Amino acid sequence: MQFLKILFWCLLAFVAALFTYGNWNTVPVRLWSGLIADINLPLLLLITFLAGLVPALVGSSWRRWRLRQRLAATEGALAQAQAALSPPAPVIVAHEPAIAPLHVTPATPDVPPDPA
Repeated sequence: MQFLKILFWCLLAFVAALFTYGNWNTVPVRLWSGLIADINLPLLLLITFLAGLVPALVGSSWRRWRLRQRLAATEGALAQAQAALSPPAPVIVAHEPAIAPLHVTPATPDVPPDPA
């Protein structure tokens, strides 16, 4: 797919070069106060193309940015609404394990054994 992209751009550059070579004429452009500017036709076409493309790109990027901001705000509101509607999580308190009672044998007095 990358090869096709490169081929397309090379073909487009070749066509643009052929157009430029075939139309390298100067065109008089009348400006304010009777000024006349002689501009090459390919340069004039490039300037007019960019004059139409740049505002469209700026408007498009601004619109995408605004939609992303609105989407983020909506997702935040949705998360808050879901948190408010969900039941509270049960509180689990960790207890120490119960200590088993020690089995203590009753103490016997030290009685000397019975001599018999």
